This record gives sequence, structure tokens and C-alpha cells, in this order.
Amino acid sequence: MQSIALVIHVALAVAVIGLVLIQHGKGAEAGAAFGSGASSTVFGARGSASFLTRVTTLLASLFFLTSLTLFYLAAHREGGISSVTDLPALQESAPAVESDLPSITPSGEDVPATTGTESDLPSAPAPKSE
Repeated sequence: MQSIALVIHVALAVAVIGLVLIQHGKGAEAGAAFGSGASSTVFGARGSASFLTRVTTLLASLFFLTSLTLFYLAAHREGGISSVTDLPALQESAPAVESDLPSITPSGEDVPATTGTESDLPSAPAPKSE
């Protein structure tokens, strides 16, 4: 359903762009009033402007309707994955990364053995009891 709406949406966008580019600007109407060859068009001297305007308005309305439909379909997906981190396939099949860095969890061989009293840091002051 979403794919069909998306194809219709793109087709309407291309049609609206084409119709807007075909239409004449406001300055072209003054030349048509003095017989600049516009009377020999298919729609007549005035018919093309109103026809193209109506078709553009209709296609623009349909474009906005498909935009709202695509928004509704995207917002109300059921069972879809909402985040990339929710993909179980990526979490399970992620390859182990080999590195020269020591592991975070000490295995006993990577971390030198120390007693609890040896530290480079000064000891924390004892809390005062009142």
C-alpha cells in the first residue's frame, strides 16, 4: 500500500512541476491581448490559462492528499522496526572485532596482580563523624 502511494506521489510531483513550467507568466497576457499569435492555440487566447490553472490546482490537491496518506501510513505501521538498534539480525550476526587493545574485562593475564593497598592515587579522606 505504501509503495503504491509513493509511486503515485512521485508521478503527481513530476506532473505538477511540468504543468507549472508549461504555464505562461503574467507578462504574457498583455501580448496575447494584442494578437501575438495566441489566438491560434488549441485552447484559444484565454482557454489555456484557465485550463492549465485548473489542472495544476487539481494535481496539487492530489499531491497534498498523497503526502498526508504517506504520513499516516508511516506513522501507523504495525510490527515495524522503529530503530536501527532494534534489528535482531544485526545484533546476532555482528562479527567479532579483533583488536590489539586489551579487553575491558580482565582475564587475569592482561592486568598485573596488585594488592588492595598498592595505588598511585592518594587515599580518600575518612568521613568525619559528629
